[in-house]
Amino acid sequence: MDCSTPGLPVPYHLPEFAQVRVHCISSNRIGIIGGTGLDDPEILEGRTEKYVDTPFGKPSDALVLGKIKNVDCVLLARHGRQHTIMPSKVNYQANIWALKEEGCTHVIVTTACGSLKEEIQPGDIIIIDQFIDRTTRRLQTFYDGNHSCARGVCHIPMAEPFCPKTREVLIETAKKLGLRCHSKGTVITIEGPRFSSRAESIMFQTWGADVINMTTVPEVVLAKEAGICYASIAMATDYDCWKEHEEAVSVDRVLKTLKENANKAKSLLLTTIPQIGSMEWSETLHNMKKMAQFSVLLPRH
Repeated sequence: MDCSTPGLPVPYHLPEFAQVRVHCISSNRIGIIGGTGLDDPEILEGRTEKYVDTPFGKPSDALVLGKIKNVDCVLLARHGRQHTIMPSKVNYQANIWALKEEGCTHVIVTTACGSLKEEIQPGDIIIIDQFIDRTTRRLQTFYDGNHSCARGVCHIPMAEPFCPKTREVLIETAKKLGLRCHSKGTVITIEGPRFSSRAESIMFQTWGADVINMTTVPEVVLAKEAGICYASIAMATDYDCWKEHEEAVSVDRVLKTLKENANKAKSLLLTTIPQIGSMEWSETLHNMKKMAQFSVLLPRH
């Protein structure tokens, strides 16, 4: 596929097409990446589907375009709408690129996770703020040397992986809705698709992780490279397998908890997104773009 249409910031010079596109977007557009059991397209009004391709291949499924209370949104099922893509095989590059090209200024994602802390109970929501990466097989950058649209090498800062301003809106909204919500948490992302051994689960606790999942990395990293405000709504479904006298994590357990609690994530999205849409984000987005631009070292000529 032709890679000439720019989708990412380039250091020192933002391409003309990207300048025009950013100028023409007068409002915030919210990308939503739905995780297992949390990708209901019914949350969008006036839905249309759009199949796209990217320089990095096809995203997980069609983009579903619509609105939430007059805020433009783009929904994408992370694992495909039939849940046919395992975590290691998700095309994270294509997913984030497609949302960026569709004009998304923000990406809010949902993810199921296991709890590594007694106080984080199944059904709780966690607005995660840090991650530990235990993946081994995933491309974590657009600047992989194989695409002319992403030239150079990107050393993106990751001290603050998630957008603080977006997280703050989610936290305040969850409080107003009366949801049981933890305002921060460190997620450890494992390769999967298997769940952890008990020894691993206990080890992750000693590392300071609060929850465990299989998808935050590299999604959050790529969003940062793309200059997108990214935040995650994590839903605890189980206690992984560290807790004595507690049923260990299983697919049945995860799906049961998600079915019982999916309405919490849905109500949080439906209430938060109009709030984000009404706020001023120019400075935040400018800073995100600037960080992405100046993280890239271009080839010497």
